[in-house]
This record gives sequence, structure tokens and C-alpha cells, in this order.
Amino acid sequence: MLIQQSRIPYLPARIEGLATLAMNLWWSWSREARALFQSIDEPLWHYTRHNPLELLCRVDPARIAACASDSDFLRRYDDVMERMEHEADHGETWFARNYPDLNGRPVAYFCAEFGLHNSVPIYSGGLGVLAGDHCKAASDLGVPMVGVGLFYRKGYFDQRLTLDGWQEDSDVEYDVSATPLTPVAASPHQPWLTTVQTFGRPVHVRAWKMMVGRVPIYLLDTNLEANHPEDRGLMNKLYAGGPELRLRQEWILGVGGVRVLRSLGIDPGVWHANEGHAAFMMVERLREMTVAGTSYPEAVNRIRAQSVFTTHTPVPAGHDAFTNDQIEACAGPVWQEMGVDRETLFGLGTHPALPGQFHMTVTAMRLSARVNGVSRRHGQVSRNIWRELWPNRHWEAVPIGHVTNGVHLATWMATPIMAVLDEHLGPNWGERLEEPGFWDRVLTVDHGRLWEAHLRQKRALAGFIREDARRRFAGQLKEAAQVVGAGTLLDPMAFTIGFGRRFATYKRANLIFRNIARLRRLLVDPWRPVQIIFAGKAHPADNPGKEVLQSVYQFTRDPEFEGRVAFLEDYDMHLAHLLVQGVDLWLNLPRVPLEASGTSGMKAGLNGVPQLSTLDGWWQEGYDGLSGWAISPVAENEDADEADAGDLYRLLEDQIVPLYYTRNAHGVPLGWVEKMRHALRLA
Repeated sequence: MLIQQSRIPYLPARIEGLATLAMNLWWSWSREARALFQSIDEPLWHYTRHNPLELLCRVDPARIAACASDSDFLRRYDDVMERMEHEADHGETWFARNYPDLNGRPVAYFCAEFGLHNSVPIYSGGLGVLAGDHCKAASDLGVPMVGVGLFYRKGYFDQRLTLDGWQEDSDVEYDVSATPLTPVAASPHQPWLTTVQTFGRPVHVRAWKMMVGRVPIYLLDTNLEANHPEDRGLMNKLYAGGPELRLRQEWILGVGGVRVLRSLGIDPGVWHANEGHAAFMMVERLREMTVAGTSYPEAVNRIRAQSVFTTHTPVPAGHDAFTNDQIEACAGPVWQEMGVDRETLFGLGTHPALPGQFHMTVTAMRLSARVNGVSRRHGQVSRNIWRELWPNRHWEAVPIGHVTNGVHLATWMATPIMAVLDEHLGPNWGERLEEPGFWDRVLTVDHGRLWEAHLRQKRALAGFIREDARRRFAGQLKEAAQVVGAGTLLDPMAFTIGFGRRFATYKRANLIFRNIARLRRLLVDPWRPVQIIFAGKAHPADNPGKEVLQSVYQFTRDPEFEGRVAFLEDYDMHLAHLLVQGVDLWLNLPRVPLEASGTSGMKAGLNGVPQLSTLDGWWQEGYDGLSGWAISPVAENEDADEADAGDLYRLLEDQIVPLYYTRNAHGVPLGWVEKMRHALRLA
């Protein structure tokens, strides 16, 4: 049963559906719904970072009453509510039209994080944002799907930088009442849905439901009075603590997630583990089946037949492994229930090169009929990395495929860009995306209109940076150099490069600073100035990543750069939207071949922002020479950092910056807009 929580103090009966609208994240990718909320109180909309629940709780009741009697508002309100009702219907969807004979059993999509909107901070980066985009796309298409994740009461972390640029991680619990989460209980007297045995104690697990269009997501929570005090905080933070806490979180996700779905009467037809964190979901289903009387070998075959696994990184730190003793301490002798010995069960997670460890990715691969990487190149790299699991096959024949990542258009494309496409392609262009050759028509969009839409987004980004710096100056910034480093001296009209992603060493955020004198000549050119905006977080346990971040931050304080290098703190989805929509060039510099996909460049492309990147991840297959620029592959014995930095400078000096600043009589850079049109077509 759902327990409704009273959040919004007052809504007139005529527009009381706003509460329902705010509780379904469908609004976040509906232009009309966003515009409706914004029109209630635009300054408050921006202040709340586009959170409609917080907006409705804070807005002046007199303003709400005025909306309820405004004929224009009511017309738009009725249109949005009718559209939301239509979106809830499963009868006329792409899935229903193309697969009418399927029985409707959903895909169970397990992931340790979901990035859906900045108001629900249970994500850290690309993995979660991709999971969120998957859920939104499934809703649009009518694919029956249910998400399962964890409810992190303190989210990931809020980033704060010290005076010298060292990242500090805050520990603040966010306000659940400002999120579209509804607790799900077994009964009014029992808040939990299931119980999981771990480390010798029963842990009661409840769930919070979040609707993402047609797709429900259930987030598991152990913060219950019935639990041992040490177990109540198990889900406090994403990717926090040491191996034991991570193990317990993943055990709850996998085992508890399966049991919660069972308690809700949900019977999935396919089970998808999005990264190895969710591999225990397969182990629990194996336990279920063997306890019901199926032999262990047959149960393994059946689990495999219904399981899909996506691996997301070639970086070893991204793959969890625990000792067998840790697994036994967490799970107890679960193999006894399965009718097998300890070695047989633990063999599922044994990597030939890592004896005595239970490897989560290995487990997921062994229990899945289909395994995929997230780009063509990543598929190749993954087959080579995991070839030891198939010792009798050549590495190219290892059964790991690829499904190149994508992004959710309606979430990431800016409204002004959509308006240009409305004019050029017709108002129903969103329903024609799969027509052969349809996207070629964006190559004839008017240069001036596309350029003006882009400038509007640049101004929006500049306004956000200015106001965010003002707020931080009032609350936390201590020195003038910090205010400058927050972007206050950036020129809204100068050529702007954006770099926004996790600060891991292989992503090389500091590569552009390899030749300081050469970079300075680019940045402070009085006729063709260049500026760079950085944003991103280092993993709390990644000190080398924090050192890279610190080195980048220190350049924001260097007066030789004249305030043309900025670092924007506390990177989240709200800031990510502004960056991919408002910079001129997206920069991606991973050390090849360590980038699995790198979808931020796709999000930029959806807004006509070209990308400059090494040929890694999706860019290796997407680069066409027209929609951006590629750093040339290095020779086998070359220093990759030195060679890549040299090519980066040459491209900026000889091609990119001159192209941007070559304007016609109306101030439009026709050659640059041509790149924008191709970027939009490619994305």
C-alpha cells in the first residue's frame, strides 16, 4: 500500500492536479509542464532549481489563487494534464504497436544509482544519469519496466572547495518532502515489505516509490525503528564507507530488491543488472529457484536465460570484489539452502587471476545470457579484459557485445533549440525521429535562428554563474580570488569551452594546462579570447582525482589567465543542463581506451554544441569529421599526454578558434554554425 504524504499546503480545486503532476517526473521532460510551473513564479522556479514540489510549497497562496482564475493558465494547465493522462496509457505506445503479443511482464532494471532530476540526489555521475535516461525512454516507448535502486538519505555528497582547492565532502540529509517519493508499506502497522538476513541480523527493508512517466522505481530503505541502530544508516550515502558497507548495500539491493518485487506481486520477464553492483539479484533468484526444488545446474541455466548484464567501465576500480570470507559473513551459509557446497556457489564469482575473491562483474557475466559494453570500442576492450573467463576462445569471440549509450532527447535538449526545430521541422517533429533521413533536414536550418537560440543559452549559463557566485560570496567564499574562480569575470560573448564530468585521473581534466604559455596565449588574446569552465566531483576516496581537481582549481586563481578559467562547484544535473546547453565547445580528453562511452558529448550535440575529444568511447564510432574535432591517435611508443596535448593546442589555434570568430556582416559565424548543425544531426 502507498502512504500519501501531505507536502503542499494549499491548491484550489480547479488546479489541484498540479500536485499529481509534480509527483511524476514526467513533468521534467515535458516542455509544456516545465513552462507551466515556471509561469507560476519564475524567480522562485529558478531559486528552487526547477523543483515543482518546493515551488508549490513556497509560492504565495495569493499567486496560486490568481493562477486558478487565469484563463490562459487554465488552458495550458488542462492541456498538460490531458497530455499526462495520455502518457500514462499503455495502449497506444510504440511497444504496444510493435509487440502486441507479449504478455506484459516487465523488465526489472536494477541499478545502484538513478539520475533523474537534481531534486532526487541519488546519483553520482554517468551510470546513474544513463539509468535515468533509460527509464525515461522506456516510459516514452511504453516498454514495461520497473526500476530497483537504493534510497540514499544523504545522497552522494555536496562539494565544497577549500581556499587551496581541496575537495571537502559534506554530509547533509536532504528534505524528502521536496522529492516525488512516496513510501510503500506492507500495511498501516508494518512499514517494511521484506526482511534480509545479513551479518547475523535480520534487516527490515521498506521501499519508496517514484514515478518516471509510466515507469515506477522502487528505492530500498533500512531506516526503520525495528532495525538495529547500526542497520538504520546502511543507505545513508551513495558509494560511502569501506568494503563492508558497500557489500551490505549491494546485498540489500540485490536480495532485498528481488524480495520487494515479489512482495508487490511484480513478476518480471527479464532481469537487467546495470553494472556489477546489482549481481546479487541473480544470486537471490538462484536461491529462490533451488529452494523451490529446481536442481542447481538447471536453475543456473534458467537464471541466465532471463538475465542481461551491462558493464560500464574498463577501469578496475569500477568493478567491486569482496573476499569470500566477507561474502560469507554478510550472506551466511546461503549455499546450504541451494543444496551445494561453498566452493560451488563462490565459484560463480571467481576470477581466474583473483583466487579467494568474489567478483561482482564476473558473477553477473556468468549468470547472464547477454552481456554488453556501452560503445563499440568498449565492447572490444571488454572482450579483451574478460577473455580469461572464456579460456578456450580467442578474445574476439568472447560473448560480450555492445549497445552504444544514448541520451534522452527531451531531457537534455534546450527549449530554444526545440523551438527552432518546431519552426523548421514542424511541431510534431518529436514523433518522426525514426524516419529515414529525417535528421538530415536539420542541415538546412537557418543559420541566424540557430545561432540566436545558442546565444540565448549562453546568456542563461552566464546568468546562473553570476547568481551562483553571488550566493556563494554571501555564504561561503572568503577571498576575492575565489569569487573570480567561480566565474564572475567570464565574458558572455567569448568563445567558451566546457568540461564537466567526474574528476578521475584518466579523464585528464588538467591536460589542457600542460603547456601554460601556449594556453595563456589562447585565453588572453584580446581579439579572439577563449575561456574554460570546469565542473565535476572526484570520488570521496579518490585522492589522485582530488589532486587533479585541486590543480585545475588553482589555475582559476592565477591572474595571468585574467579570470578566463572558472570552476563551478557542486556539479549536479541542473548545472549539467546549463553547461551542455550553454558552452560553445564540449571538451573530452580521456586517456584511450579508458572511456567506456562518454555521453556528455551527446548531450552537448543535442544542443548544437560540437565536441573536441580523443577517439574513445562513442566518439570513436560517432566522429564524422563534420560535427566536431578528434585528437589523433598516438603512435605505440609516444607519450600519450604529450602527444594529445600538442594536438589539442594545434586544433584550437589553427581550426577551432579561428572558425568561431569568423563572422558575416550580421555577426553570425556561418562556418561554426555549420558545425553546430552537423553536431545536432549526429546526436
